[in-house]
Amino acid sequence: MAKYIIALDQGTTSSRAIVFNEQAEIVSMAQFPFEQIYPHPGWVEHDPEVILQSQWKALREAWQKSGAAAGDIAGIGVTNQRETTIVWDRTTGKPVYNAIVWQCRRTAEFCEALKGDERGEYIRRITGLTPDAYFSGSKIRWILDHAEGAREKAERGELLFGTVETWLIWNLTGGRAHVTDHSNAARTMLFDIRKLAWDSEICRMLDIPESMLPEPMANASLFGRVDGAAAGLPELDGVPICGAAGDQQAALFGQACFELGEAKNTYGTGCFTLVNTGSPVIDSSHGLIPTVGWTVNGVTTYALEGSVFNGGSTIQWIRDELGIIQSAPECDICASKVENSGGVYVVPAFTGLGAPYWDPYARGLIIGITRGTNRNHICRAVLEGIAFQVHDLLTAMQADLGAPLPALKVDGGASVSVPMMQFQADLLGAPVDRPVVTETTAMGAAFLAGLYAGVWKDFEEIRAMRQSDVIYHPGSGAEAARSLAEGWKKAVSRSLKWEEPSV
Repeated sequence: MAKYIIALDQGTTSSRAIVFNEQAEIVSMAQFPFEQIYPHPGWVEHDPEVILQSQWKALREAWQKSGAAAGDIAGIGVTNQRETTIVWDRTTGKPVYNAIVWQCRRTAEFCEALKGDERGEYIRRITGLTPDAYFSGSKIRWILDHAEGAREKAERGELLFGTVETWLIWNLTGGRAHVTDHSNAARTMLFDIRKLAWDSEICRMLDIPESMLPEPMANASLFGRVDGAAAGLPELDGVPICGAAGDQQAALFGQACFELGEAKNTYGTGCFTLVNTGSPVIDSSHGLIPTVGWTVNGVTTYALEGSVFNGGSTIQWIRDELGIIQSAPECDICASKVENSGGVYVVPAFTGLGAPYWDPYARGLIIGITRGTNRNHICRAVLEGIAFQVHDLLTAMQADLGAPLPALKVDGGASVSVPMMQFQADLLGAPVDRPVVTETTAMGAAFLAGLYAGVWKDFEEIRAMRQSDVIYHPGSGAEAARSLAEGWKKAVSRSLKWEEPSV
């Protein structure tokens, strides 16, 4: 029996491929960064062809490094940066415009207008989403209105839309499969999360032809088979693509958060916190988003999600733009040199604030500076600012669920920060659990594909393979950490509505 699963992990700044064995261990991996495009302030784009080539390069290298024979590959799982929007020609396969990235704020004013009338309430009720430039729907509309001839072509049925996993699968299958999974569909602002189908009224509202939309499928499904010639990997011709999920739902699955109330946070470019809410949908009264977690074996599991737009990117900012550190690990070293931030707070609202505030016009600030403030205080405040944002999300989740969360499972690049993880545990008053294998996003995609392919039989077998590396427990700093929360709220209040809409 084939015993390896390949996970394609297409992220915001790089494309990766990881080969996992039957024990869910990493056999090999490859990763390639690609260019970020910033045409105007607040706009973020990617070249879809560059995404594709970087992902194919990672797939080839990881597979070749693994030493596995083609017949050893049981399947491929795909996970991706969500909401990022690509529109391409059905016949030529060429994009009509660059991919508009999830971070892009170009449609903020349109979404604010939606939010303010009955259309916004309808969208919230059907999709679970607060109208926001973050999601795909308004991005599709913008491309149709601004790419030359795009709207006319779309109305003639000549254009296709997809989030990144749809784009990858379409190309991986040589254009045979125009599909998406339920978790990615749920992030478009076009999808009825209860009926698991596209909503015709919202498509009409946003003037998006339904002929553009991919077929939604369960997360562990046969999405298609590799066309070896199209991908430049003839040895993998016919391998099933049988798992797919948006990166944050994939991480929830990869962290084995299979029970009601189990939560994870990914500390990446942004921070994304999800808690398993089971079924049916739980609506939020605290600014969170009810969303599809996954559909497996005919059962749909839902989640509540909160998104922090700038998490690890704040560390990159003080490194690359302010120059007060030379590397990300130096932020930890500096932060550890002081007992506290000296009253300094950093609110990294560079592109507005996500949940639970949903303010696209908030802007970043550093406040509480005195003549005695030094770079160590600022570094500590940066780490604490990330943790405070996650604490805001978990506080909202506990309020919606009506129960405390037993622990927080963590992953992502910044989860290696010892001072931040300890501060997070102190702030939450709950354990923070980092696994041995932190590639949980790719692992989640692999688990979904492996369940379909028969590599693993059930959720319990998967749960047994997750092992904790470090568990941070609330310590002597817990009382002091929680006392700082009021100051954080004051700092956030100063950042809200800083920018004014131009119209």
